[in-house]
Amino acid sequence: MANKRSSSGGDPRIAVLLQNLDFAFDQPAWHGPNLASSVRGVDARRAAKSIEGRRSIWQQVLHAAYWKQRVINLLIGTQPFPRKGSDWPRLPEEPNERNWKEDVKLLYGIHVKLRDAVARIDPERLNEKTARLILGAAAHDLYHTGQIRLLRRMMGLSRKL
Repeated sequence: MANKRSSSGGDPRIAVLLQNLDFAFDQPAWHGPNLASSVRGVDARRAAKSIEGRRSIWQQVLHAAYWKQRVINLLIGTQPFPRKGSDWPRLPEEPNERNWKEDVKLLYGIHVKLRDAVARIDPERLNEKTARLILGAAAHDLYHTGQIRLLRRMMGLSRKL
């Protein structure tokens, strides 16, 4: 995503947490696709399509962004999610390319804010509960990566768009 990433301030625990967030979101990792690579190349029509009652790729993106914001709120204080709704925010009334790109940009922007919040954690505040919360955010990205990859396969999209 961004070339310039905030650092851990030298604390190896924070560095590991940041790596987990990065691998799950937008950096190459041994496990294969990450969330950012899974939405890359998907157009608005496909992103909005629900298959067999499953939530759409677009819904998965907004849901992931919403929960990243919730983790930020638990780490550094409440900031409202910029879209109406919670947990599974509604898609725009007109699911077009512009709106899709804005929501993908929202996901990226909130991810950057989450990284920054983690990078700035006072090492004295880093405890098991906080570390679990951050690792959970990374795991959540990977879970929804799997959901999106399944939807892509069900749509007949090739692995590499």
